[in-house]
Amino acid sequence: MPGATPMRPLFNEKSGLNNLDLPGRPEETRVVVAMSGGVDSSVTAALLKEQGYDVVGITMQLYDHGAAVTRKGACCAGQDIHDARRVAEQIGIPHYVLDYEDRFRRAVMEDFADSYVAGETPIPCVRCNERVKFRDLLDTARDLGAAALATGHYIASRPGVAGRELHRPTDTDRDQSYFLFTTTREQLDFLRFPLGDLTKPEARAMAEHMGLVVAAKPDSQDICFVPSGRYTTIVERLRPGSADPGDIVHLDGRVLGRHEGIVRYTIGQRRGLGLGASEPDSEPLFVVKLDPARRQVIVGPREALETRWLTLRDLNWLGDTAFEQLPEAGVEVSVKVRSTRPPVAARLRRTAEGASVELLEGEDGVAPGQACVFYDPAGGTRVLGGGWIARAESRWQASAAAHELERFAAGTAF
Repeated sequence: MPGATPMRPLFNEKSGLNNLDLPGRPEETRVVVAMSGGVDSSVTAALLKEQGYDVVGITMQLYDHGAAVTRKGACCAGQDIHDARRVAEQIGIPHYVLDYEDRFRRAVMEDFADSYVAGETPIPCVRCNERVKFRDLLDTARDLGAAALATGHYIASRPGVAGRELHRPTDTDRDQSYFLFTTTREQLDFLRFPLGDLTKPEARAMAEHMGLVVAAKPDSQDICFVPSGRYTTIVERLRPGSADPGDIVHLDGRVLGRHEGIVRYTIGQRRGLGLGASEPDSEPLFVVKLDPARRQVIVGPREALETRWLTLRDLNWLGDTAFEQLPEAGVEVSVKVRSTRPPVAARLRRTAEGASVELLEGEDGVAPGQACVFYDPAGGTRVLGGGWIARAESRWQASAAAHELERFAAGTAF
């Protein structure tokens, strides 16, 4: 097929496994495909159907914003459900739509709002995978008698010595491993990612070759439940009073101005601070900290953003050795602290709270509420898990803490 990479034989007579590493021939194997209505999940369903699998498509209805029905670049809205149904009809598979609006609101949208109110920067796509797609949808796939749930994520899954492993995909520009770090070993045994060995251009070429009605459809760009791109509207609707005003304060203690709610700011933000003439021309300022208790937005120079130490909570570990058995001195890993950044060298250590990570070269703009995802060191592709960032300590914070300790030792601290 044009644009496709060479694929494994569909069935191995010696092992009795098909090319999804499942027992039985493809025609004897039911696979449920999570169909969002986009190109990637449509290609996944069409490819598995073409290979002879007993494919069932499922689409989740997660929200309804009215105008989002026809908006380009969304997912799980009215138009997307319609597109998923059209693809299912085109390739000849049964298709079901499940109303998950209530559970999506509770598990994802409300968590999103609470995280912003707490001064964090949330990642709702991770919560959706963790709490809806790979929990409720996975259970539904089992109820339908499926041997696996397949998705259109760009990530690879392979057998390993301790069970199935997660690996970065062939197309590193589309790498979605950052959003799947909470996937458990039990879930990995049931999940399959057929696009892990394809590039996005190859997948779109396959959609065109198959004549899929969504072949030219744009990719999703925004948070699915924020159709206007203004997340503060959602936060304020779910948590009234979250946009209470407060002060914009420099690291040196100067009050530079007022803001209309810390939910309108994120760590590392440079533009739109609203300082006007209060901002010195010689010193570009960035948001370096959010203090919800004092309703303060704290700003400072770029160098104050460089983060070296992270404290993580809610850890998910996918390494072969149990996390509790890792050496006290820690292990060398590579980590991502943003989905769009490449992995960087770090040291991972066990703590009573979960884990700590030392970024060996420092990273800018790291915020609580984001994820820190672990990979094999030195350019390895395997995903070793990750955790949620509870605290991010910059060089400035470490220096300030040391200064306070010195003042306390000298008896001059208040």
